[in-house]
Amino acid sequence: MSGHNKWSSIKHKKGAADAKRGKMFTRIIKEIIVAARQGGGDVNGNARLRSAVQLAKDANMPKANIENAIKKGTGELPGVTIEECVYEGYGPGGSAVIVEVATDNRNRTTAELRHMFQRHGGALGEVGSVSWMFNRKGNVILENPTVDEETVFNAVLDAGAEDVSTDGDIIEIYCAVADMEKVKASLTAANIPYSTAKMTMVPQNTVQLDASKARQMLELMDDLENHDDVQNTYSNFDISEEIMEKLASS
Repeated sequence: MSGHNKWSSIKHKKGAADAKRGKMFTRIIKEIIVAARQGGGDVNGNARLRSAVQLAKDANMPKANIENAIKKGTGELPGVTIEECVYEGYGPGGSAVIVEVATDNRNRTTAELRHMFQRHGGALGEVGSVSWMFNRKGNVILENPTVDEETVFNAVLDAGAEDVSTDGDIIEIYCAVADMEKVKASLTAANIPYSTAKMTMVPQNTVQLDASKARQMLELMDDLENHDDVQNTYSNFDISEEIMEKLASS
């Protein structure tokens, strides 16, 4: 894998805090609604919906909430019209940022995101300005794994895994989106539990940030993640472990 996805591992470690704020449920419900609207309410025949429902189950979302979200997507229950948008921009130090949004008011969301970028030393860009720097991949995460990286790699190699990496107590597997189900099945067959499986954007190359730009960048990404309409954020920044330790202690 060309670029190291620093934000992916940082974001995953923040997951518990996001869940406490109820952000996770809101994000998953929107994803279920959009997936059902686009591909229908049949989980077996709609891969995107199947993935969203699995995320909901992993987050212990009540069955009724899942069913209601599907019905809102198919039109069986009334609900607001949610529009998917993708924003591209630049963060501190020239780092590239992609923001996936689900909103009921595009104009409001655009203005709010533009303000966030500007406040943290960045700027929104045009469509296509940075997306060419990323590849869409399947991403399977093992949190606090019971086996080592080599064991995981051997289990998923023949299933199409392209890269396996370790960051602290997280092992991440990257693969083609089409191979993600095979990778998950191989882990299950090897009795290796995984935490989440989703699509992600992996940078082809990374931009190293100094301490000042790193602080600005993390503040920008935190603000974006906490926005009610933001579903996913991706970036190609990299921060050294030395700087990360300094920021954590300051």
